[in-house]
Amino acid sequence: MIEITVTVNYRGQDYQTNVIVNKRARKEEVLRLAQEQVTKQWTR
Repeated sequence: MIEITVTVNYRGQDYQTNVIVNKRARKEEVLRLAQEQVTKQWTR
C-alpha cells in the first residue's frame, strides 16, 4: 500500500486529499477514490 496526494476540483475549488491504495492501482482508480473522498467530505 502507498499513500498518494491528489488534487481534485470540486465545485470550482481545488482540494488536496490523500489516498491510500495498492501499488498496482491504476490512475483512474486513484482519481475516483480521491473524488469520492472530497465529495463525501463536502456533502455532509
